[in-house]
Amino acid sequence: MFSTSHIEISKSALQNNYHFLRQLIGENVTLSSVVKGNAYGHGLENFIPLAESCGASHFSVFSADEAFEVQKLKKENSQIMILGMIGNEELEWAIRTSIEVYMFDLERLEVGLQIAQKMQMPIKIHLEMETGMNRIGIAKKDIPKVFQLLTNYPNCYILEGISTHYAGAESIANYVRVKQQIINYKKIVKRFQRKENPAFIPKKYHTACSAATIAYPQTRMDMVRIGILQYGFFPTQETLIQYLKDNKTHIDPLKRVLSWKSKIMTIKDVEAGEFIGYGTSFLASQKMKIAIVPVGYAHGYSRSLSNMGRVLVRGERMAVVGVVNMNLMIIDLEKMQSAEIGDEVILIGKQGEQEVSVASFSEMSNQLNYELLTRLPMNIPRKIVE
Repeated sequence: MFSTSHIEISKSALQNNYHFLRQLIGENVTLSSVVKGNAYGHGLENFIPLAESCGASHFSVFSADEAFEVQKLKKENSQIMILGMIGNEELEWAIRTSIEVYMFDLERLEVGLQIAQKMQMPIKIHLEMETGMNRIGIAKKDIPKVFQLLTNYPNCYILEGISTHYAGAESIANYVRVKQQIINYKKIVKRFQRKENPAFIPKKYHTACSAATIAYPQTRMDMVRIGILQYGFFPTQETLIQYLKDNKTHIDPLKRVLSWKSKIMTIKDVEAGEFIGYGTSFLASQKMKIAIVPVGYAHGYSRSLSNMGRVLVRGERMAVVGVVNMNLMIIDLEKMQSAEIGDEVILIGKQGEQEVSVASFSEMSNQLNYELLTRLPMNIPRKIVE
């Protein structure tokens, strides 16, 4: 009610994906559910309780504001880890609430330790090390200073983990670079282990995102940070093909958690020789029946899908014709002359034997799966279905 479209989140699909992941990584590896970007567009409010009901108890977010939202939704015993932005003024809050924080530069580490000392409460830290991605991470040259800071503030921290992130594990083009990162990470770990200080030994070694979990099994270690896989998508077609080849199967083991649905708003006839919608991008070469769907680029349906997008109506694939507007799109009913006002329109998802996948959707609009999903507006209603 009071919405032009809605998103459905499938519990059975998520259960399937967690079962697959658990079989893949084993029982003793922690699965951290990455829920940044509003749970990749799936909606934190629905997804956090659903993920917990399916077995998740550790969540990774990008920033303090996301952690604040997850904290309100999670169970008491579930843990939150901030991978990115948290201001110095928010570190006291993180310490008080036992939220784990990535430390990727010396300034943040020192400030965090100072606040922890003042509060007389330990800060839970993960040291993110620079191994070759050259984005965020503590440089090799700064490791002695890390040791000194940790020595200067005993009992002020709990070393939850030593981590890194790979620069494109989803593509074989980055193979040499990723392999070198793995070597660099192992060298860093040995430097910590040689100190023979129990406080310098982390609870977890972790480096694997979704792509590395599939492509580089040796990177799974004590914890994996799983984003796109849990939602039912391989990071790239390349990683899917690699999985299928390595496991001698032709079946994608994942199920899509998200479906996006709308309805036909109105139907009309257009005479041959008439242009449809804004401008002159689509000319009716014959008499046509078209339908108006109340979803446009303001709702996350990219304008680049003009004259290219596909939707499903009554189990048939229909073409988007004309320019996608801010609040609506036009579809050609050539294959479904019997369609009626109010008929369900599948923008992403299955209907009968047909499917409009996020992958095909994103390829048509030149977007990544990740980008398309996270751009779905937060105000589109989301509901959990079995």
